Amino acid sequence: MAGSTTAERGERKRESSGPPPVRRFGRRRLRRIIASAVALVFLGSGAFWLLYGSDLVRVERVSVSGTEVLTAAQVREAADVPLGEQLVSVDTGAIEARIAKELPRIDTIDAVRSWPHEITLKVTERTPVLLVHKEGKFIEVDDEGVRFATVSKAVKGVPELKLETRGSGSASASLRRFGEDRLVRAAVRVAGTLPGPVARTTRSVKVRSYDDISLELADGRTVDWGSSEKGAEKGRTLGALMKAEPGARHFDVSVPTAPASSGS
Repeated sequence: MAGSTTAERGERKRESSGPPPVRRFGRRRLRRIIASAVALVFLGSGAFWLLYGSDLVRVERVSVSGTEVLTAAQVREAADVPLGEQLVSVDTGAIEARIAKELPRIDTIDAVRSWPHEITLKVTERTPVLLVHKEGKFIEVDDEGVRFATVSKAVKGVPELKLETRGSGSASASLRRFGEDRLVRAAVRVAGTLPGPVARTTRSVKVRSYDDISLELADGRTVDWGSSEKGAEKGRTLGALMKAEPGARHFDVSVPTAPASSGS
């Protein structure tokens, strides 16, 4: 009897070899996926417990940086950070809002979580560029025209703002037209563009109208500045004029292309 053919022997070999290997690999991969998913669930549960239920990440300290006039204690009191609360649950936006409301001297505030136990408060205080004398005290005005604090003693090196807009005539008309806040901002812009040597010796910035701003220097000299426009050009012109006419007592740079000086 003839033996089996090569094709028949190959067919019997395939039948006895069992399921194709690809099926076994599929089951292994499925088991790995299930194991990974279970591990992720446990890890997620652990992370959730760590952030929201554990004592390991609760607020224990509040640090403050950037203060100059204010104290760290004043900032902490205004912040009212809830000590003992889970660090992840602390509302940093609410902290910043409380500080801004309670301490107008602060220009910017950034409340940051410092893991695992601290809230860091990074503050920047406003810097006065002008002072308004009122009832024996001084109101500090920053470079945006914001009146942010009242102090009993004038800040050294900061000129006084004198609003001479009351009464009749052009001064009163300018106040009605522009409003006091806009006139204050104009004076702030002038103070911000003064040359360094002039800024250090300016005793007051006088505002009679939007186009009539003048300076009084510590040695008694005066400067007609005009409006707050073209401030940088006026500053350069004033510096050059003072060097050219050191004995002059009055300077006019209201039209910077045609400056003038007088007195000796």
